[in-house]
Amino acid sequence: NQMKKLSFFFFLILGIVNLQAQETDEILSEEDEIIDNLLGEESVEEFLKSATDFQFLHFSIDYNNKTYFSGRDIGTDQFNVSPQLTYVNSNGFFAGITGIYFSEFTPKWDYTAVTLGYGKSFGKDKKYRWSTSYARYFYSDSTEDNPFTNAFSLGLEVDNKKKTLGTEISATYLFGSDNSFQLISSTYGVLSLSKTKKSHLKLRPQLNIVVAQQTIQLSQTFTVRGKQFTRTVQNNDFGLINTQLQIPLQFDVNDFTFELGCIVNFPSELEGETNLETTSNFNFSISYLLDL
Repeated sequence: NQMKKLSFFFFLILGIVNLQAQETDEILSEEDEIIDNLLGEESVEEFLKSATDFQFLHFSIDYNNKTYFSGRDIGTDQFNVSPQLTYVNSNGFFAGITGIYFSEFTPKWDYTAVTLGYGKSFGKDKKYRWSTSYARYFYSDSTEDNPFTNAFSLGLEVDNKKKTLGTEISATYLFGSDNSFQLISSTYGVLSLSKTKKSHLKLRPQLNIVVAQQTIQLSQTFTVRGKQFTRTVQNNDFGLINTQLQIPLQFDVNDFTFELGCIVNFPSELEGETNLETTSNFNFSISYLLDL
């Protein structure tokens, strides 16, 4: 008999890093639109030429009615809530603190993460942006083996002039008592539905492709002279983990953003997995932007 099982923690940490990266990237990619709204009729280009210092605090809380890890259903029906606070300034520096609450896990508050990073736009019309960040994870249950306690990320993004279409590729190195590596490709589009001086209703679909190092534990049971023996072998491969489609409806009014959307996962089968199903959930978030 042969039994293959995948590391639950591996999928958990991938989900954590992916969630945190998406939150931070969305804040940074909307920076020009935020400035534009604050300025009224003055163009972003004119403002950037004259201004030398600006900074923001961004508060957000995100609710998902179901919880999946790298698109996979682990058999526990639960929701999750993730609050986040992010600071961004005109010099390219950003910092954030976030965490996640799972309704059925013990402890329910899984971890707290602190992120420090730096990024800059460059090129004609500031269409390109690079960023780098470091994250430190503090887990609530210190008795568990949490091999990934640090993450170092590097990203490169390109957008069109109006910020209605863009793509980012980010690489993350996870390390601690163990190490892993992942690549995420994110492509988004913005469809404006209604816009006034103080509000903006839009669709912002996004496609995420996650490629990562796969940690697979193989347990093989065999019988010799009437006695059973178990041998465990761990394999590390690199390949496609999950493809995710997000379809959020966003409503910006004054300094608040409300978002209601659907997330669909198309997980890719790894060694030991068969008949993976497409998973989906709804999410809702509220955020507030404070101009400092």
